[in-house]
Amino acid sequence: MDLRFGDSKPTDEERAAVDALLGPPESSWEGADRSDADLRWARGGREARDRRDQLLPALHALNDRVGWISEGALDYVCRRLTVPPAEAYGVATFYAMFSVRPRPATVLHVCTDLACTAAGASELCATVEARLGPESGVKVERSPCLGLCERAPATLTIRAGESARLGVPPLGELEDEAVQAESGGPGAAAPGDGKGKGRRGRNTLHATAVCAPATPAQTIAAATAPESAPTEPAPETAVPQTGTPTPTPTLTLLHRIGTADPTSLDDYRAHGGYTALRRAFALGPAAVIREVTDAGLVGRGGAAFPTGRKWQATAAQPDHPHYLVCNADESEPGTFKDRVLMEGDPYALVEAMTIAAYATGAHRGYLYLRGEYPRALARVTHAIEQARTRGLLGDDVLGQGYAFDIEIRRGAGAYICGEETALFNSIEGHRGEPRSKPPFPVEKGLFGKPTVENNVETLVNVLPILTMGAEAYAAIGTPTSTGPKLFCVSGSVARPGVYELPFGATLGELLALAGVRDNLRAVLLGGAAGGFVRPDELDIPLTFEGTREAGTTLGSGVVMAFDDTVPLPRLLLRIAEFFRDESCGQCVPCRVGTVRQEEALHRIADRTGAAAADDIALLREVGRAMRDASICGLGQTAWNAVESAIDRLGAYE
Repeated sequence: MDLRFGDSKPTDEERAAVDALLGPPESSWEGADRSDADLRWARGGREARDRRDQLLPALHALNDRVGWISEGALDYVCRRLTVPPAEAYGVATFYAMFSVRPRPATVLHVCTDLACTAAGASELCATVEARLGPESGVKVERSPCLGLCERAPATLTIRAGESARLGVPPLGELEDEAVQAESGGPGAAAPGDGKGKGRRGRNTLHATAVCAPATPAQTIAAATAPESAPTEPAPETAVPQTGTPTPTPTLTLLHRIGTADPTSLDDYRAHGGYTALRRAFALGPAAVIREVTDAGLVGRGGAAFPTGRKWQATAAQPDHPHYLVCNADESEPGTFKDRVLMEGDPYALVEAMTIAAYATGAHRGYLYLRGEYPRALARVTHAIEQARTRGLLGDDVLGQGYAFDIEIRRGAGAYICGEETALFNSIEGHRGEPRSKPPFPVEKGLFGKPTVENNVETLVNVLPILTMGAEAYAAIGTPTSTGPKLFCVSGSVARPGVYELPFGATLGELLALAGVRDNLRAVLLGGAAGGFVRPDELDIPLTFEGTREAGTTLGSGVVMAFDDTVPLPRLLLRIAEFFRDESCGQCVPCRVGTVRQEEALHRIADRTGAAAADDIALLREVGRAMRDASICGLGQTAWNAVESAIDRLGAYE
């Protein structure tokens, strides 16, 4: 491909997809027909450069409409946004969900990650590939985790097209076609913020169908016959505690899931919604931050950084505007709690983002949402539209004179974008590669401005802090790990799903709720970036400090149980393949180390004892190099699970 402007022209369909998002071009410099005025001066260049952050939505628009991104279409996007073609090509090829080569309009993603592998995903994929030949018009792709681990194995069918409606998630009676058609997020700019002005272009929501747990017949039918697309179960099916009698603990974060209609703003308010925001306005920004600090809330994404300190550091920055970013790109294998929250209680996230923005002085928020979460996208889009219509977002939130709005940005399949600075680069229209720190995001984050970034679970915890008070919230859990925690339990258990327990409960207590099997072989805590523990270590307290003392990690709350029927060497090899695929390649230790780790595990997959000793020694050396020298958490943790399996489980003895 020539990485300069070439002679390739976009098709009418490709041009329409981009113009629906960006509006029609104003001059030939942006791709319109040439006029005499354009020969005398160039127009619109500065405005176009200010819209560089629309590159990812524009690529989504093309991918949703056509199914792939041609050279002519990419050229047209580059002219519209004055992005160098080489840079746009680097962005388009960075994400797993995009293709710059021709492919069918229907793509079937079959999850082959940890939980799905243990549930027979390899056999499912082989059967589907054998039955769907080239003549079927379906492209089958082996996919990393789809965030449906409680219903493994899982598949996701995506069909491109302007009017495709394959299994679009129902939103109930309140939804209309305009809401269904929203794919790029609202995009209305808040006062005092130049970003996002005039971005109300709508694209067709890409047609999707989820099969989970998937069978070959069900998957093939969904991929080839739209009328056969199965209906996803309600979100509460992923919360086994919903509706169960005591001694199940009282739910704090999940109490509305299964009891309130997730599509109804009135039902949300009838179940206590927007009480926290009203109290926030009564307290004022400084007092809200003080409440969050006194409650002891720390980040639930794995880093466990004190949320109040992060908010205070952002609010104190003199540089403006400030931004709020919600990280809903939960791509850690085994993690699906944020998806369940967004599908089952989307208004809670909208309210929590509004409170966080008010406390930190932000007037614009970005919700960066996994591209593999179609129902969460539809639910949150609908919630944002309804909140804006009812005066809960916009120029005057609740009549308090405070302006705040939210824009949704869809990810496109990149695990590394879960790292906050990589996420900022992705929103800004660059490759999703992490930045060196300092400066930290609270000083220079999104668009170079002070930014507070939290994940969905962290933000939703703010609501009970304000409704029950910091002291009552801090009384839940332990003195150093306060509040409730969501755990994603999957694998060899009878009742997989999202569980809510106070910090301090033991791993054994959690697995007892989920119905662990007698032939338990190992438990993986923290996902692919976490570590394994043995069946005789189930008394580990589920706190940040407790897991640290036990030589493992709590991470984002992943708990994957594996019985003795799961081949451990194959599981470790899948973890290594995952990190090799997901490394952004920016730093040498991670780019080379993840490949060397996978190569060594391939060599020792069928060997044990002395025959594997040399490769295990090499693995330790490579693992130390990645941990010490990688620029971000991906490379720093890529060796953790393999190391724990060797040392704690004797995987190759």
